[in-house]
Amino acid sequence: MFYPAILPFVKNVANRLSVFVAVAFLSFVTQDESFGFVKLPHTFGDNMVLQSDALIPVWGWADSGESIVVELNENKVSTKADARGEWKVSLPPQESGGPYELKITGKNKITFKNVCLGDVWICAGQSNMSFPVKRVTNSKEEIASANYSRIRFLAVPARSSESPERDFDAHWQICSTETVADLSAIAYYFARNLHESLNKPIGIIVLAWGGSSGEAWTERKALEKFPELAPLVDPERIEKSIPCQKAGYLYDGMVQPVCPYAIKGVVWYQGESNTNRAWQYRTLFPIMIANWRENWGQGDFPFYYVQLPNFMKTQDKPGSSAWAELREAQHKTLTVRNVGEVVSIDVGSADDLHPQNKEIIGNRLVWLALAKTYGRDIPYSGPEFRSMTIKDDKAILTFSHTENGLKIVGNAQCDDTVLRGFEVAGKDQKFYWADAVIQDDVVVVSAPEVANPIAVRYAWGNNPVCNLSNEAGLPASPFRTDDWAGVTVNTLR
Repeated sequence: MFYPAILPFVKNVANRLSVFVAVAFLSFVTQDESFGFVKLPHTFGDNMVLQSDALIPVWGWADSGESIVVELNENKVSTKADARGEWKVSLPPQESGGPYELKITGKNKITFKNVCLGDVWICAGQSNMSFPVKRVTNSKEEIASANYSRIRFLAVPARSSESPERDFDAHWQICSTETVADLSAIAYYFARNLHESLNKPIGIIVLAWGGSSGEAWTERKALEKFPELAPLVDPERIEKSIPCQKAGYLYDGMVQPVCPYAIKGVVWYQGESNTNRAWQYRTLFPIMIANWRENWGQGDFPFYYVQLPNFMKTQDKPGSSAWAELREAQHKTLTVRNVGEVVSIDVGSADDLHPQNKEIIGNRLVWLALAKTYGRDIPYSGPEFRSMTIKDDKAILTFSHTENGLKIVGNAQCDDTVLRGFEVAGKDQKFYWADAVIQDDVVVVSAPEVANPIAVRYAWGNNPVCNLSNEAGLPASPFRTDDWAGVTVNTLR
């Protein structure tokens, strides 16, 4: 018998039951996706480049004890997730090429498509590294021609963290007119020229945050080992610092999720935020490099950096300069194994911290990499000071990397007729602008005010007027022959 009066009650119960079943089902699916399904960080994805000719770490999460199989180009490895639900494998070294598919199978299956094997470089630093292609001098032409299907970029979002992060929200992109505008200009020029020189896929992982400090990119536990860096890890100092300058915060937020993705090397452009503590940077920078290398576990991979460019008002008289001391701290890092330096003292701007001509920096970085990493017999460095001898009232300087001879090369600051940028001092430590001439492969320096010279400096200033190069047109690195205390020696905070 049918009772119309109870029909609303029946419908209400049915609706509630449907909602309950739906919620229960969604809850089950969500939990299964969060805790049961195999997952990987966004370091991996469609269109990525994996490092060729090296072990390829692949890692992620799954249920504790879950069996995981990873396959790439007929290579297969397996493992099980540990008690914390974490797993990691290493695929054997493989030649460059592609596209391939990377397959990861657990309770579910993930397939990353259009994967290439090639060389992967990290491009990291502060604002001059994040400076985008859309702001370079000839941006329209560059964007219009930027179709390179075998160059791929992964730009890690800027994020600080007080503890190690495991993932981020970003994806690999193929270099094209649609994607290149917001990408790092230096990273783009480096990748493009490297790709054209090597004819192989190039992957770039960009880790950049404007205004960031060197200590922010270094693990705090690495800094804590050195008493002279104690001020950097003081909790009160960290608390008062802005996010991108808190010791360890960018390492934990941006570097940690990428490590230990297999790489060829690192390109670094940073230092402006540490100029007021340049003396400290002598210790900090090598420690940061060692920290990255240790955590990556791939040996002493190439680490190439850009020395700070010229910036601010030109000094009328010889004097102290925190920027010069930071460049010196960078240059001293050349004693670390397998590092290289690009000099940019000739391409900066007095009134712009971010010069638009990034292509020349990208070119110099590629020449450095081609010579030191890929074994090409090409010039990659400007003249570097080697020795000084005193003869009467003159200082005679010798250089390495002369590349068939020293040369005056004009730039935006000065022409190519007179050698500029040298200063000389006697025992009173007072410097005067010097007369300098090239004689064969040496530079002879003197000043009428200094009868007995004992020290010479070159390009020592915030924005020095200087024009010494070699026959390859590469500028000489700033230097000084003295070791007198600088203006930042006691500035540690």
